[in-house]
Amino acid sequence: MEPVTGQPVTDLLAGWLPRQRWFAGKGREIDEISIATATELRPSDPAVHHLVLAVRQGETLDRYQLLLGMWDGLPERLRPGEIGLLPGTSRTWLYDAAHDPQATRILLEHMAQGTVVGPLEFHQAPGMEIDTGLDGVVGTAEQSNTSVIFGDSYICKLFRRLSPGVNPDLEVNLALTNLGCAHVPAVYGWVELEPSGGPGLADDEGATLALLSEFLRTGTDGWQLAITSVRDWFARSLPPGTEPDPAIAGGDFASESERLGAATAAVHRDLAAAFGVTAQPVTAISAAAEGMREQLAEACRDVPELVPYAKAIRAAFDEFAGLAGSPPFQRIHGDFHLGQAMRTDSGWVLLDFEGEPARSPGERRAVSHPLRDVAGMLRSFEYAARFLLADEEGTSAEGARELEMRAHTWAKRNRSAFCRGYAAAGGVDPAANSIIVRAFELDKAVYEVRYEARNRPSWLHVPLRSLAHLSD
Repeated sequence: MEPVTGQPVTDLLAGWLPRQRWFAGKGREIDEISIATATELRPSDPAVHHLVLAVRQGETLDRYQLLLGMWDGLPERLRPGEIGLLPGTSRTWLYDAAHDPQATRILLEHMAQGTVVGPLEFHQAPGMEIDTGLDGVVGTAEQSNTSVIFGDSYICKLFRRLSPGVNPDLEVNLALTNLGCAHVPAVYGWVELEPSGGPGLADDEGATLALLSEFLRTGTDGWQLAITSVRDWFARSLPPGTEPDPAIAGGDFASESERLGAATAAVHRDLAAAFGVTAQPVTAISAAAEGMREQLAEACRDVPELVPYAKAIRAAFDEFAGLAGSPPFQRIHGDFHLGQAMRTDSGWVLLDFEGEPARSPGERRAVSHPLRDVAGMLRSFEYAARFLLADEEGTSAEGARELEMRAHTWAKRNRSAFCRGYAAAGGVDPAANSIIVRAFELDKAVYEVRYEARNRPSWLHVPLRSLAHLSD
């Protein structure tokens, strides 16, 4: 079998990587790709190697992991992972072996045995048993990682872009699993890259490569449930003169929003028990407000459409900065929205504790006020309410006003229900801390404006329209 560390392989990868959803360097030229580690997991039929790629783009060095398959002739079923024909050969195909059940089953086997292969360390969670006879299928959801689903039992998240140290998703989920938290999927195993696993590791740290968790077979994505509710509400005809009330729609979501609020409070309580609560200095609030102001100034430079709202947003940040006291900070979710929650037969489950993808690893692990997560979910209700308004071509001005009014009414009802459930379950009462919630929500909205302008310009109207209400 051909070697996997030569230039023919990196040349193929240079053309393939920018086309992958999880590649963070789109739109920037790749200056160099080197293979930091190459670990053989299977010698042939097919050959499978685990690679850590060091990708340099200007002054940025990112590391990505790849399960590289090599086969003399590529079966049709593996074409979704095709990388290309290895130059200098007539039949040796390279492919992303995350799409190959034979290759991904190797991960289960090593985790179940707790083996060490080169720089790769495989772990089975204490008290868990892993069924190694299951085939893996790559999930279809668009995301920055790759998820492989094994039957009805497990979902294995492969962290494509690697961060130094323990990934927060593993750290948090494992701690909550050990506490018996009912609102997170149980951890079954994980894979780590040991320290000195190649260039790009800060302070000689290792990295988390994969997380194997309980697959929520009966789960339904919170975002999809919310969108279904909004669609039903938009389609509902109202008699002339009737006050708009989403409660009359068949898909009213408010009761689920309230239950989600209660589940969020329970997870926050368990996070405090697992990681502790840290009393912050009296300067913590003013320092946080200064960070909010800095992001606002940068976003206004990048996105001129934000400028009309800047004065009102800055005033909210100033009011936040003026709060007295030493707030209790703790570990939180950090990127909380409807897509990070699933409704199962037994209740709501929270997912993906990695934090916001645009934040640094240190920022994603930092403690914060639990109401930051509440504000994130309130923003998500605003997104869900306006998602269906993306294509309004042909809609009259009166019709557009009607739809925006309905979106605002739906968001308001579900925001209130979520906060009610959160407070009733023992969370910090959002209604009694409106200055904090407002500041966190506006900060999140500014982040969203900047993110959408860079990555999804067609969605920019979503945070901007909600800012019209928030900044009043």
